[in-house]
Amino acid sequence: MAFELPNLPYAHDALEPHIDAKTMEIHHGKHHNAYTTNLNNAIDDTDLATSSIEEILGGISGHSPAIRNNGGGYYNHCFFWEVMGPDAGGAPSGDLADAINAAFGSLEDFQNQFAAAAATRFGSGWAWLVVTADGLVVTSTPNQDNPLMDDADVKGTPILGIDVWEHAYYLNYQNRRPDYVSAFWNVVNWDAVAEKYAAAV
Repeated sequence: MAFELPNLPYAHDALEPHIDAKTMEIHHGKHHNAYTTNLNNAIDDTDLATSSIEEILGGISGHSPAIRNNGGGYYNHCFFWEVMGPDAGGAPSGDLADAINAAFGSLEDFQNQFAAAAATRFGSGWAWLVVTADGLVVTSTPNQDNPLMDDADVKGTPILGIDVWEHAYYLNYQNRRPDYVSAFWNVVNWDAVAEKYAAAV
């Protein structure tokens, strides 16, 4: 198997009460696992079998819908688990905080813009904070697309993202997506985001 389902870096209940254990069990064990399996099936016996996920996504416009959907789903969820954590939240510091203030004016203004992108993404998708050639940008993508894809509206390196597919929040929040997005700030691992920012720049 070219790609493996990563272990969660914390217990299923570690993000409670903001994200419940049952949602994490289903989201990781069922949804992410399915993306992983289906991606491997889609690239089996192709020259992509030895490619990195970033390489695959970077040329996604030339690949099948199965590779696009499952490759995006695989990468996005690996990323999602990394930018959350227990005993997290608060505010960023250092270079990341400076960059957010420079791009958006303040952390609060950034959070409002990010929340709006998440809340207004029609149907299923993701909202992102992305390092681009012009600095930090907030964007959103449909389905399992992401800013690494060569045909993304905003191309760059994502450093923070939130899954706004209903499977990510429906057990706890039903149709109240804005409440889920608001709760997300309590589990953002700003140290991990800062590491991704430093690597991207």
